[in-house]
Amino acid sequence: MLNKGLRDQESIRIDNILKVLHSLTFVLKFWNLEDIFQLENELKDLGMNVETLRDLDEKQLISHLERLHFEWKHFEIFADFLITLSKESHFNFSKKAIAIYGYVQQESKTFSFEIFNKLAAAKANL
Repeated sequence: MLNKGLRDQESIRIDNILKVLHSLTFVLKFWNLEDIFQLENELKDLGMNVETLRDLDEKQLISHLERLHFEWKHFEIFADFLITLSKESHFNFSKKAIAIYGYVQQESKTFSFEIFNKLAAAKANL
């Protein structure tokens, strides 16, 4: 268990990684080797790469993110990233994003209309 100071530092570190990952999907990409290398480099900070992200099933991915001390907001942002990445590239991580949204909705014990709507939109686009 992390103490408050370390937990705050870890939260800031994860926030920064997720911001960079999101920024990679906001600009139109051709997903050439340079783009994929940049994506790999950022995923490395989360202890994975595109191949492991593809190979992990939904439960394994959630478990991996839990070990990284992801907060509920981090799970949601990571799922948002997966949805955007799935729309913009040849990767399809929509099922993993749906599982993460469902996990947050169920395990956080707080109903969120925003997550509910994201979950419905992701399922509709499968």
